[in-house]
Amino acid sequence: MRIRIVDAFTDRPFAGNPAGVVLLDAFPDDNWLQNVALEVNHAETAFAHRLPEGGEADWALRWFTPATEVAMCGHATLATAHVLHGTGAHEGPVRFATRSGVLIATPQQDGSITLDFPTAPLTPVDVPDGVAQALGTEPRAAFDTGPNVGDLILELADEKTIHALRPDHKALAAYSARGIIATARAENPALGYDFVSRCFFPNVGIDEDPVTGSAHTALAPFWSERLGRAELTGLQASPRSGRVRTELRGDRTLLSGRAVTVIEGELIA
Repeated sequence: MRIRIVDAFTDRPFAGNPAGVVLLDAFPDDNWLQNVALEVNHAETAFAHRLPEGGEADWALRWFTPATEVAMCGHATLATAHVLHGTGAHEGPVRFATRSGVLIATPQQDGSITLDFPTAPLTPVDVPDGVAQALGTEPRAAFDTGPNVGDLILELADEKTIHALRPDHKALAAYSARGIIATARAENPALGYDFVSRCFFPNVGIDEDPVTGSAHTALAPFWSERLGRAELTGLQASPRSGRVRTELRGDRTLLSGRAVTVIEGELIA
C-alpha cells in the first residue's frame, strides 16, 4: 500500500504541518494503526477507507499521533483530502465519517481546500495556578474549548510574547486534556494575518504542533468576537509556521489552506 507525507496549511514543502496519509480497504487492528503512526512519528497520521455509496459519508477517517488516537485533527484531514483529489480517488467535496461526526473537505478553484468543522464551545475559566510558571508568562485570560478540542486557550499580552515562549512541556500537561493554545492579537495585520498562536500538546506526545486546524475551531470564535469579523487569518508561529483562513458560521467553522505532498512510498509492514 502507498503511504504519503503531506505538508498541510502551506503552499511550499518543509513548512506547515506534516501528516502521514494511508488509504486502506478497511481499518486493520488498532495496534497496527498505532504502530504505523509511531513509525511515521509526525504529529498525526491519517488512515482512511472508502465507504459504500448512498450513506452520509464517502470515506471513514481516523487520526493517530505517535502516542494515541485523537478525536479531531484538521491538518491530517486537509492532507487526506489533498491525497484523494491529487490521486483521483475522489472528486469534489468529500465527506469523512469521524469520531467528531461527518466532516466535509471541499476543493477550491485557487487550489486550497476548505474544511467544515464543528465550532468549539468556549467557556471562560480561571487561569490555573502554576500555568504561568509552566508557560513562562502570565496569561490575561483562560478559556476551556470543550470535549472535541480538549485544550485550554490562554490569551497572552502580545505577539512578541507568543514568539518568545519557551514553555516547560511536562509541566503544561497538568492543565488540560490535550494541551495549551497560546494566542495573541497580530501586531501588524497588514502582514496578512489577524492573530497568532502556538499549540503545545504534551498529553498526546506532541510538545509543539506546527499548525493545528482543530485549534482554529476555537480560535475562530475567540478572535471573531474580539475583532468583529467572521473571516480571519491565523498565523501559527511554530518554527515551521503556517496560516489558516477561518470563517465562523455559528456552530460550524470553515478552515482553509493548501497542502503539498513531499514524500510518497510503499508501506510493506
